[in-house]
Order: sequence, then C-alpha cells, then structure tokens
Amino acid sequence: MPDPFDLVISGGLIVDESGERLADVVIRDGHIVALGAGLSADRRLEAAGCVVSPGFVDLHSHLRQPGMEEAETIESGSRAAALGGYTAVVAMPNTTPAIDDAGMVREVQALARTALCDIEVAGAITVGRAGEQLVPMAEMASLGVKIFTDDGTGVQDALLMRRALEYAGGLGLTLAQHCEVSALSAGTCMHEGEWSSRLGLAGQPSEAEELMVMRDIALSRLTGTRVHFQHLSTAGSVAMVAAAKAGGLPITAEAAPHHFTLTDECCSGYDAVYKVHPPLRSASDRQAIRMGLASDAIDAIATDHAPHLAHLKDLPFDQAPPGMLGLEYAFALAVTELGLDLSEVLAKLSWRPARIAGIAAVHGGPIEVGRPANLCVVDRNQTWEIDASGGASRSSNVPYVGRRVTGRVRHTVFRGEAVVIDSHPMR
Repeated sequence: MPDPFDLVISGGLIVDESGERLADVVIRDGHIVALGAGLSADRRLEAAGCVVSPGFVDLHSHLRQPGMEEAETIESGSRAAALGGYTAVVAMPNTTPAIDDAGMVREVQALARTALCDIEVAGAITVGRAGEQLVPMAEMASLGVKIFTDDGTGVQDALLMRRALEYAGGLGLTLAQHCEVSALSAGTCMHEGEWSSRLGLAGQPSEAEELMVMRDIALSRLTGTRVHFQHLSTAGSVAMVAAAKAGGLPITAEAAPHHFTLTDECCSGYDAVYKVHPPLRSASDRQAIRMGLASDAIDAIATDHAPHLAHLKDLPFDQAPPGMLGLEYAFALAVTELGLDLSEVLAKLSWRPARIAGIAAVHGGPIEVGRPANLCVVDRNQTWEIDASGGASRSSNVPYVGRRVTGRVRHTVFRGEAVVIDSHPMR
C-alpha cells in the first residue's frame, strides 16, 4: 500500500525563528503534516548534515518582464530564485511599461502562475515612475499588491511623497524608497571618492542617498506610515536608520550582497559588471553595511537581482546599464562574508523580509504542522566557486566570478513540491 504522505525531508536540523531541533519534516498536499524522527513518505529528500529553513524571501528582484524578456523572464528569474533557496520574490515595477495600474498587475500575476516560486508584485508609486501623479493604490492593493516603489529613481517631490505616505497609510501598505536625490546623482556612474578621481569618472556623493533617507525618515514621523529603505549603501544612511528605529519610527531597511562584499575599488578596471545603482561605495561604507546587518539596523538581505544583456554590459563604463545578478549567490555570500550565526543569516533572508513583504502567513514562518510547505535545505559547509555562467538567469552579469564561497542551497520545496533537488532545478 503506498505511503499516505507525499514527501519527507529526512535527517535535517530545523532552524527557524523559534529555534532549532532535529526532526524529519513530512509534507502532504502542500502543507507540513508531521514532524518527528524516522518518518517516511512516497518520496524522500536527504538532509543529513544540513539545515532545514523556511524558504527565503527576496524583497528586491528585477525580473524584467514585461518588456525586457531577452535579459530575464519571470520563469527564468524564478528558476534562479529557487536555486538560491527563495520561495517568494518581490518583483520590482520598473518594467516596460511600468507596473502602475491594475491591468499591469494582472498581467504579471498571470505570467507568474507557472513560476517556481511565488511572485509578489510591487507597484510603482507614481504613474510611469515619472514622479508626478500617484498610481491607483487602492485598486492595485485589492489585487494583492502590498509594496509600492518607484525603484530606480526615487520620488523626488517631498510633497508628493507625503501624499503617497498618507494614502498608503490609510490602506495599510508599505512604501519602499530608492533613496537618491537626482540633482546630485545625474550624470554619475560610480561612487564619488578616491577611485572616481583616479579613473576620471563622474562620482555620486553619499549625500545623494543620505538626503533622501533623512527626508523620508522625517516624512514617516510626520505621517506615521511605514517606510522601507531599499539597498542602503552608505555609513550615514545606516546611522540615520538606526537612530530612527531607536526612536520608534516604523522604518525598515535592506542591504544587497554587493554592498557588503564589494567596494568602489572593483571599478578600477572599467569593467561595467561592477556598475550598480546605488554604486559600490568605500571600504568604510561596506563595513558599516556589515555592522548594520549585525546590529539589526538593517532588517533584511535583498538581492537587487538585475539582469542585463552582455552587449549592454560591454559598453563603456559610463554608458553601460547598472545592475548585477544576485539570487543564486546571496546565501553563500552572507554565510561567507558576514560572520553572523547561521540563524541570523536565515532571519535576514527569510522570516524578516517575509514580514516586511506582508506574506508571513505563507512564507518565512515557523516550521510546524499546518504551515504551508515553503522550505529550503542548505548545506552551510559546502564550499564552491562562483562561475561566469549566470546560472539559471538569461543574463550573466555576475560580479563574483572566481570567488570561493561557503554555504549552498541543496533543496528547495515550494508549495510542497521539490523544485530544486541537490542544487538542480526539477523543471
């Protein structure tokens, strides 16, 4: 007689927000139905010597569809996400056209139905991300949109941002801000400092980011509305966010792997694979980002996964588009570079971003009977070398080629289905 259970994850150490314990995890019909020792099912995923975690949640992915399918699609991006241990990603709205109305939300949701992870659609704050007119947030929120951002530009008009926060606050939504004052950043292509001077490239000062962080902290205080700061990159930004959180403001923040692993010195060879937005900063800024993650001033690690076609990245540094791949490398880079306990790394990849995204009922929650089976199994001791292939992405703009890292995702289970087994996608 066949076993009544679909799948068992066997022999792993469960690590979630409630702590850690050794137990098999049994799954049926997309949910966890039993925990214990020596359990069986029709299919088995071996996890001996590994950690079983709630699936990761990425707050910041550029999946490029619609409009830039040559660089990435929702399907290819979701495969990269699954290989990286993600069971949910928040798709940024700076597509072509922008996700700025209910029709665009429905289009992306339809494209996401066959994805290998949940695709949470972020809406733009302003129509066309032009910074002039607010989008119909209530209509978009009725379709499940919980986060709004003009990522890539940032809302420049302080009064418009105040109105957006008041509108979002009444709807229980979160506004996420790309912090950049365009008057200070226009025409720049890297961090302003010693290396921009040496290279003769136009540099963006840290103040371009910090002035908007300062403004939106003040606007959060004025309106009482949640603000989430995207991809912080400077020491000053981290300090202001830490102070705002200590003061009780509803502020959260994320940092990208490239901002805690790389610096502006990487740009010394004029290789545009290192061009990103906001730019790679100084070594002291990188250290501040690491300290912010260690101190919880920064709540989450978000990849800012940004695929680009090779011929565009081969353009001169000042003309090439900014962005790097990140979904398949975030866990390993965090384990290798941050010096945090594994539980803290998992918190910043899983349950804390799940709460910010408003999806903690389905993702990132404790591994217990009755919960949806959105899980990943990681080998924290496996050492491997990042190659130039780009993995599952349609693009290959990887800034970490040749870097040896420790920690790898072994299996990913999405809605009870093993979509990655032994670091290989199943579909």
